[in-house]
Formats: sequence, C-alpha cells, structure tokens
Amino acid sequence: MNEIQEVASPQTEDQPPATILFVDDEVNVLSSLKRLFRPFGYRIFTAEGGAQGLEVMARETIDIVVSDMRMPEMNGAQFLEKVNERWPDTVRILLTGYAEIGATIDAINKGHIYRYISKPWEDNDIVLAIKQALRQKQLEQENKGLEELTRKQNEELKDLNANLEQKVKARTEEVRQTMGFLEVAHEKLKKGFITSIRVFSNLIEMREGVMAGHSHRVADLSRNIAQQMGMKDAEAQDVFLAALLHDVGKIGLPDYLLEKPSANLTSEERIEVAKHPVKGQAALMALEQLNGAAKLIRSHHERYDGLGYPDRLVGLAIPLGARIIALANEYDAVQIGTLLSKRLKQADAVLFIQEGRGLRYDPAVVDAFMIVMRSSGKVSQPLVELALRADQIKSGMVLSRDLTSGHGELLLSKDHLLDASLITQIRSFKQAGEELIIYVYDK
Repeated sequence: MNEIQEVASPQTEDQPPATILFVDDEVNVLSSLKRLFRPFGYRIFTAEGGAQGLEVMARETIDIVVSDMRMPEMNGAQFLEKVNERWPDTVRILLTGYAEIGATIDAINKGHIYRYISKPWEDNDIVLAIKQALRQKQLEQENKGLEELTRKQNEELKDLNANLEQKVKARTEEVRQTMGFLEVAHEKLKKGFITSIRVFSNLIEMREGVMAGHSHRVADLSRNIAQQMGMKDAEAQDVFLAALLHDVGKIGLPDYLLEKPSANLTSEERIEVAKHPVKGQAALMALEQLNGAAKLIRSHHERYDGLGYPDRLVGLAIPLGARIIALANEYDAVQIGTLLSKRLKQADAVLFIQEGRGLRYDPAVVDAFMIVMRSSGKVSQPLVELALRADQIKSGMVLSRDLTSGHGELLLSKDHLLDASLITQIRSFKQAGEELIIYVYDK
C-alpha cells in the first residue's frame, strides 16, 4: 500500500502543520491511528514497513515517526536506529508490548527514542504523548535559534575594529540583550519541561477516583522532607520529579487494580502490581534529565528492613530519595485507601508512619517527616504521640493510651509514668511471645 497523506484542517501560513509518519505492518492499526489523529490538523503519512518508511522519510520532512516494534524484515528498533542516523532531529516513538522489554531497551539505546508506548494504547495517552513531543521539539528549535543568533553576533564582535569604541559598546549591548533573551528562553524551556512532567504525572490520575491528586501530594511532601534533611537543590528536584512520576509504571494496569487496596490483592495481582517500579524506570530511560529520578522510582517500594521490592535492598543501601518517597507515598496511600483495607484519618496515618520507624521506614526520614508535620501545623504541639516497641521505651515516658495485651487485658492505664521496674516487666512480657506497641507522649 502506498503511503497516504492527509491534512485534517487548515493551518496558518506562518505555522505549518506538524508532520507525523506511522509505520506498522498491520493496515487496521494504521487506519485506527489515522482516524484518531485526523481531527488535530497534522499532515499524516503511513507506511507498512521499515523500508517503505525510509522512502517516505527521504521524500518528506517528518517531525515525528511512530513505529511498531514487531514488523517483518526490519523491526522497529532497527528502523528507528536508521532514522536516528539519517534524521536525528525527527522525534522517534516506539509502540511495543511489555513482553518485548529487551528489544525495547535495545531500541532506546540504539535509536535514542523519545519514549515508548505500550500496546494496546489508551487514546488519551498516545494523543498526549504526541502533543508533548511536538511541544518539546518546538522549544528545542527556539532555543537552538537563539543560540545560533548569539554565535553569529559573537563572531561579528571579533571582527570589529578595536578603535571603534562606540560601535563595540553598541554591539556589546546587543549581545547583553540577546543573552537576556536566552535566559528567558531557557527559563521557558525549564518551565515547559516541569509542566510536561506534571502533565505526564496526571496520566495515572486521568481515571479519577481515589487516585486523583495522589502524585502531587506525594511530590510536595517528599520535597519538604528532602529540604528538611538538607538535600541539595538538584537532589531535592530529582526527589520531587520522581515522586510526581512514581506511579507511571501503573499506566498499563486495569482500573480495578489501581483502586484495589494493596492489602486485598491476590498473590497473582500482587505480582503484577509489583512490576510497576521497574516499568516506571524503563519508561524514563530515554530522558537524560530524568535518569536520577528513574533510579528513585525503581526503589520507592523498598523497605528499610529489606522486605520491599524489587531488589530487596536494606537500610542505607536504598537511595535516600527513594526512602523519602516510600514514606510520603504510604502516608497518602493509607488516607485514600489504596494501601490498607480501610482509610485512616490523618492522625492515625501519622501513627502508622511512626509504628513503621526502623521497619518500613528510615528512622531519620520519619524524624524529618514529623518536623515537617509539626511546622505545617498538621500535628499538634507540644504533646505528640509516639508508637514505640518495648525496646525503645525509656524511664520518664508517660503512656498516651491504655496498654493492653493482644487479648484485650489491661496491663497499664493511660497517663501512667514508666519507670525502670515497669519497663523491665513490659520487656519480659514481650519475651513471653507477644509483641507490644506502647503509645507514649513525645514531650
């Protein structure tokens, strides 16, 4: 089949329509893509294989090429590698299935693809991906144009006669203005990048439900904790971006798994959901600016005691940013009902975090979290409740709740002052086979 060119709607003369090439050996897939993108005003070309796609590339100026992975004679990775060699400015996107992750990584490394999209795709996802890619390319072209303008003006300055002092001053002023424009353009590009990340983080929340706003809340809390712990601005930024995108690997999961609490998952469902940190890292590998964030996304479900996933890392072997995101993620998750079988109120969520100190969470991160909560007014002062194990209590502490056994028997009443003798008895009770959680005031 020969390629088909379509222009869906007229464009302004100074803003020519973007050109997209879809490459797939299945005619029905090409037809679906053409129907989907027809209303957006793009020039659309199609090809039924890599060889035919290269012919189109040789004749037309293509802004974005979207290629399927599995094609006869020349697969998507090989095709995009050739496109990268001959037309490096063309944005490259790969359509692939999760079963092809090895070939996808090969395509990322050799073809330098902008991103990959899993098949079957969600229409909103692929439309948004195309729009983001075009916007990113436009910003990069604007930046290159300003850089080229600066280079030419600098060359002109070198040719000026040293005796023409006034002319030199005038040219210098022009350069100063140009540098100001460059700074504005750079700031615009930076803001555009952050905005794109925020939009990308909304993909998992486009289904609404309890997940709405989750990533943004986790990102804000993670950044506050990172700053409280004295992380450098660049590191705190990586934590913020990783937190915004920490659930990007869940995009391919069905709705019912996204809304089902982790505590209620079957073993098969748990295995499927547990793949999302690795998938999230793979999705961001092609973006150099997100390499640091991608590593944090991989480890944000590791536990301090080594019982997390996917790599079973222990303690300080877990990146600090991932330890921060792990706490912030579960603090929000227990309140919206995606971790436990019931939702917790904010005060109970804080206690849940404290109970996991040294087990699920890094003690230093828990301490920073409590400072952030107090400074924000979300935890009352001066009396704050701590949930401690028997080996953590000390003389002088006061019980904030009745201390009961697992069978409901009252051992000590609320507001009881602990001394060395009582602490010895409590620890002996633990040794009898029952783990106690002791709630005390943090004065």
